[in-house]
Amino acid sequence: MYYAAACQTDFPAPSHRREIAARTARMAEIIEQTVIGYEPFFDVRLLVFPEFAHAVPIHDRVERLYEDLAIEIPNEHTEVYHRLARKHGCYIQTGTFLERDERFPGHVFNTTCLIGPEGLLARYRKVNPWIPWEIHTSPHDLPDYPDDPFPVVETEIGRLGVAICYDWLFPETIRELAFRGAEVLIRVSAYMDPWGSTEPMNWWTLVNRTRALENTAYVVAANQGAEMKNYPPFSWPGGSMAVDYDGRVLAQADPGPGEKVVVAPIDLARLREERQRRRGHDTRSHFRAEVHGYAAQRRLAPAGDELITMDGLNQRIEAARRR
Repeated sequence: MYYAAACQTDFPAPSHRREIAARTARMAEIIEQTVIGYEPFFDVRLLVFPEFAHAVPIHDRVERLYEDLAIEIPNEHTEVYHRLARKHGCYIQTGTFLERDERFPGHVFNTTCLIGPEGLLARYRKVNPWIPWEIHTSPHDLPDYPDDPFPVVETEIGRLGVAICYDWLFPETIRELAFRGAEVLIRVSAYMDPWGSTEPMNWWTLVNRTRALENTAYVVAANQGAEMKNYPPFSWPGGSMAVDYDGRVLAQADPGPGEKVVVAPIDLARLREERQRRRGHDTRSHFRAEVHGYAAQRRLAPAGDELITMDGLNQRIEAARRR
């Protein structure tokens, strides 16, 4: 058994990539403080940070994001996290970067990295951007996308899979990770009010608990804790949390903005025993794939070679509604 930490951040939105280093430095301090601070009690082996922790999509044109904020991966920031992971024997799910990749000129991805003592283990690019406001590229948009869009990584702390924020409102995305063997589902998120962690619209808590129980998996979810003045036009409720495989909340930060860290136990042996033992409520083995045809029918079309714009996204949404 080990402990996982969901770590909230609260930074002003950077206007240029040169400002990212200060955010990386603060997250490095949070990692050190968390691992060392809890060491007398237990080992914190997994640390998860929120979406947009490094950069925020402050522009409404992809060209500006590409020019001012997007960076390639790996980079000097992932090297900082690698040094810390190697030093402390931990695994870090980074807050997201706005990523550029020379293989896909002009495209910007919303990307989180899993970094362990061995280095960069996987990158996950958001499959379901929060449209129409997010003009990032999804792997779904690119013909013959060459990388695995749903990496699940075998580590000494279990099989880890991650998805970003709005991805979690699509059960199919999280099920894909679960069917690939993920035991700990990681949510890197910037979930704003009113869909936060309090009634009557506590989507954040509700969805995290549901994805955990329907996949018999742990969920570790870090949400953005930025004040409204830092990430306008929304306020950000935090509420970072961890949930066990039966949907029980193991730990949760109080609602409200600000830096916060919550920790919770991950008992892999117990999870594996439960998965092996259960004949009831094992929705993975009970899934009747052949009767569900909807996923094979196209809804939102890929962008293809088109430049992603808000107008273009709205047109694709309307076409999907007519299908």
